[in-house]
Amino acid sequence: MTLLTHFDTPVSEPISSQILQRVVDQLTELSMMEITPSNLLYNIYQYAIGFEVHLYLEALDGTKGIAVELIVATDEQAPDSVTGFVLYLPVKDDPQACGIAYMAANTPDVTRAMVQEVIRRYPHTELTCSVRNVAPFEALGFQVIGARGPQVVMNTRDHGTDGLMAVLDVSAVYSSTEVRQIHTYLLNRHGKKAMIDAEKKRDRQIDQLTAKARAFVAERTR
Repeated sequence: MTLLTHFDTPVSEPISSQILQRVVDQLTELSMMEITPSNLLYNIYQYAIGFEVHLYLEALDGTKGIAVELIVATDEQAPDSVTGFVLYLPVKDDPQACGIAYMAANTPDVTRAMVQEVIRRYPHTELTCSVRNVAPFEALGFQVIGARGPQVVMNTRDHGTDGLMAVLDVSAVYSSTEVRQIHTYLLNRHGKKAMIDAEKKRDRQIDQLTAKARAFVAERTR
């Protein structure tokens, strides 16, 4: 049986570490571009997206001026072992609304249980997902309402909230010393041409996914 725990204050270090390890392990599912280990840039995004989640976990203490909440799933037989998490942002001026920012789980059943708990707390929930993941979220009551870059925007209602959702500016992560060091290591190991090819491959993937999401939404909403 899956146990769900809600947090709106900082989590313990063991829980935080397991969440961040899950981000590293499930990066392809978490990243908007669905980057895979075959791309040389994969390690850069492992670090960068992991650090993004780290910053949001830190924001649970309230010092960053944004509202952050977290649902953590564990197994009844192993309550110290994290089987999934969903990190979401409540919307200011709309107490029924939130946006899911990051989510990963062992199984679809765990994902379903966590999302249902978020909806129970915030009936007006929004998320983005790849085209291939639309059907499972439709089964949970979400509707397709638009496209955002390479992903489909889904909401439990037929519209987004009019309230404001505060987010962290994580752009600096991608120009950090750590990311530059990883990039330099990869450049030295694989060479300039291979790194340029990896960037082109990433950009093509984003373009293809973006076109796919737009076409899918146009078909669904026409």
